[in-house]
Amino acid sequence: MAALRHLAAGPTCHHHHHHHGFVATSSLQLRGPSSCPAGSRLRRVAPLRSRFTRVYAFSSNDIRVGSNIEVDGAPWKVLEFLHVKPGKGAAFVRTKMRNYITGNTVEKTFRAGSTIQEASLSKETKQFTYKDGSQFVFMDLTTFEESRLNEADVGDRQKWLKEGLDCNLLYWNGRLIDFELPITVRLTVTDTDPGQGDSAQGGTKPATLETGAVVTVPAFVNVGDDILVDSRTGQYMNRA
Repeated sequence: MAALRHLAAGPTCHHHHHHHGFVATSSLQLRGPSSCPAGSRLRRVAPLRSRFTRVYAFSSNDIRVGSNIEVDGAPWKVLEFLHVKPGKGAAFVRTKMRNYITGNTVEKTFRAGSTIQEASLSKETKQFTYKDGSQFVFMDLTTFEESRLNEADVGDRQKWLKEGLDCNLLYWNGRLIDFELPITVRLTVTDTDPGQGDSAQGGTKPATLETGAVVTVPAFVNVGDDILVDSRTGQYMNRA
């Protein structure tokens, strides 16, 4: 760390410390990572530099699950990512991404630290009002303007969509591309085996909900009960 302090002090450290040490450390910085300990200490300085660029650009090092990025003029959502540091060669980030427009999922690799364009998405809260054929109709409760998503865009999530549910609609360049369910959805049980006493008895059973979704519930839940379900996992949370 002493070497770092000398570097930060600038050329004046010529007078206070051996010339040899100064040259060695600065050449390490120019050459990049080195196998010696001084090199590894110097590498810790790098994040300070990238912190300034982050204001202007999104880097592959910033990729997380759920990141929205723009590649080849289209918006993509990152589903999985893995930072890979091979023994030889440059580090890279391996990702699995889904194209918001086509729904296609691809694997793509980015060089570590390479600049990526973040997809500029905006969210608007709309209420799911009804299903029209194969389309799901969402309404803006302020303007009463309708927005539609196709069944293919909604996919498996339709089993949590109840009329009157508020959702976030995602727009990219003014175009509706996706929607987000609330994390917790409240639905009524329409079919299940008769309830068995209180929760102390334990045990679980399947229950069909008003949207057709089937979830595993505790044995004490009855037909007609409202329950809260985590829309991300489909897991029962508690009775509403």
